[in-house]
Amino acid sequence: MLQGILPLRREGIPADIIAGLTLAALAIPEVMGYTKISGTPLVTGLYTMLIPTVLFALFGSSRHLVVGADSATAAILAAGLIGIASTGTDQYVALAALLALMAAVFLLMARVLGLGFMADFLSRTVLIGFLTGVGIQVALGQISGMLGLQGGGHGTVGKIWADIQQLEELNFHALAIALIVLAVIFASRRISRKIPGALIAVIGAIAASWALDLGATVPILGAVPGGLPHIGLPDVDWSWELVKELAPTAFAMFVVILAQSAATSRAYAARYNERFSENTDLVGLSLANIGAGLSGTFVVNGSPTKTQMVDSAGGRSQLALLVTAAVVLLVLLFFTAPLAYMPEAVLSAVVFLIGLDLIDLEGMRRVFRQRRSEFWVALGTTLTVVLVGVEQGILLAIVLSLVDHTRRGYHPRNVVLVPGDKGTWHAQPVSTHAQVLPGLMIYRFNHSMYYANAQQLSEEIQTLVNTAQPPLSWLCIDMAAVDDIDYTAAETLRALHASLNQQGIRVVVAQVLEDVRASSRYHFAELYGEDAFYQAIGDVVEAYREQQ
Repeated sequence: MLQGILPLRREGIPADIIAGLTLAALAIPEVMGYTKISGTPLVTGLYTMLIPTVLFALFGSSRHLVVGADSATAAILAAGLIGIASTGTDQYVALAALLALMAAVFLLMARVLGLGFMADFLSRTVLIGFLTGVGIQVALGQISGMLGLQGGGHGTVGKIWADIQQLEELNFHALAIALIVLAVIFASRRISRKIPGALIAVIGAIAASWALDLGATVPILGAVPGGLPHIGLPDVDWSWELVKELAPTAFAMFVVILAQSAATSRAYAARYNERFSENTDLVGLSLANIGAGLSGTFVVNGSPTKTQMVDSAGGRSQLALLVTAAVVLLVLLFFTAPLAYMPEAVLSAVVFLIGLDLIDLEGMRRVFRQRRSEFWVALGTTLTVVLVGVEQGILLAIVLSLVDHTRRGYHPRNVVLVPGDKGTWHAQPVSTHAQVLPGLMIYRFNHSMYYANAQQLSEEIQTLVNTAQPPLSWLCIDMAAVDDIDYTAAETLRALHASLNQQGIRVVVAQVLEDVRASSRYHFAELYGEDAFYQAIGDVVEAYREQQ
């Protein structure tokens, strides 16, 4: 406990308090906006910044990560509950809480099984594409609210089509309110990111709505219940069938939580040269989601935007999060009544900007310039999220990340080595067929050997042998870059040894990693002979010279 707070530096306490107040001012309208994405009542947004935030502050290890409502997981929630329950109903809220508990179970399982490394399998490329897709989906989904339309339709395309069909019902008052809110937020950002533009716009809109009776011309939120959340298990018909139906959605949330939280914690730990434990953070995130599920709200996640808010305000520990939770508690107890006057167009405008902030066009451009193949992976993820759905997008992101990794290992760029100056070795393309000495070739395999690249290993060696001029007497396989050999690759090496041995070519091996040789059960030493293994390439060359 308290790894994110202790040691508490006295000189840093004022900055943490100010950062906590700043986060509350910026995040309260933001988390209320997330309820439009998740489809839950407005007050559940405030609940995400209460018990869940406190639990992570107490049990997480990162001094910087802010845990709360997040647009990506909120969008996955809404997509997963379509067709299961009506948005905003008691059943819908209960299922949202159940999903938070299920995500918590996945996080605990990941901790017990030591699966924190899974966060590494979502590359930065697909995260850029995924979050960009979520941003587009979220922003386009708020157009109806900003225009005062009834909205409708399923999926991004369906919602846009419904908006187009309803354009004759455009509410100019709602549009004007939304544009004013956007102008206030943009102006505050231009002056300083520390100015709570969203909060100023929300308070101004509430005051104007009360004074001008805007409820007569535009939709308003209506009564928002105050007080503390009810603590207890979600009121659902517990069954194995229900759990199986919700499991894919909970797993998609788990993957996003794992990847996004770990990436954010790592970034800020590196910035301040601090240590954090992914496993401890998994426990903190799990407890935070248990708190969310038991307090009647939806899943929470490590938020890069909120973390940046606290960091920009000078916060350097989780004490800032405890201050934020205290402010949210005061709002729940004493200040929910004014929220009833808030025009819905205000929240739609706030959420629209949240969506725009997620769209990382500059990141997409950087990927396009630097790694064209990964750009298409990111773009495919974006289009899947926008056109198909968030759940499908995150699952595709996982698959594409693994495929991209496998693709690189599937066809490694192997080389042949030639001597350079002062005992150095230069890598040459395999196509050069370069020999170190007449009859001696050194072939370096630049990846672990496994089933997907075993065929390339076989074909390259056979080609080198068949086209060698002069014919080879020795072939050395340099394994300095080989950290594992699977069964298929081992059988390929056996077949190559047999084939080359029949041609009178001796196969030797150099620079085998000690743990690879020690853990191998393939009995290569008996097959090749103990004298076929060399510590260094120079030893191979010397031995070859001695036998000529």
